[in-house]
Amino acid sequence: MRLGIMGGTFDPIHLGHLATAEAVRENFSLDEILFIPAARPPHKLARHITDERQRLAMTILATRSNKFFRVSDMELRRTGLSYTLDTMNELHATFGQSTELFFIIGADSLADLQKWHAARELVDKCHFIATTRQGVDINFSAVEKFFGAIANEHIHRTSTPGLEISSTDIREKVRLGRSIKYLVPEAVEDYIAREGLYL
Repeated sequence: MRLGIMGGTFDPIHLGHLATAEAVRENFSLDEILFIPAARPPHKLARHITDERQRLAMTILATRSNKFFRVSDMELRRTGLSYTLDTMNELHATFGQSTELFFIIGADSLADLQKWHAARELVDKCHFIATTRQGVDINFSAVEKFFGAIANEHIHRTSTPGLEISSTDIREKVRLGRSIKYLVPEAVEDYIAREGLYL
């Protein structure tokens, strides 16, 4: 099995996340994409994050129309800080060691990958797919220098639809009373309004 993993705070999940996941699924012939809302990412401790139950609910609403998308609350059930290595270990325990894991990240995250917790062990356990817009190049030399030969085997690059959508911008638009239509799925837009999020 070839399992794609799309992690993030999803605060809120938006059409850019969904379009990227679907493009990667097709480009790499993945069987499924598992969306995993993060509990408390170590790099976002300073900012307020919406309640995990609400972020999970929005992720479920956003993905339910795609038969290849699933949602897991595994990181939300875990106590303490949320490290990607713990998630990969849990996924291998759940799906078996023969399952190939493909963790989807943005080009900006690839540049910082060597700073992640237990980065070398992590790259050994799973594949990384760094996504970027068409025509935007990713500087891979620093990554190769740090990780060595396995970088070319386990770290991949691909271009995806250039949807310039940001969760930060969506939260700000809601706060200012501006429209977020066509930035998030309609069900997520309705949920944000109903729950009074980001005001």
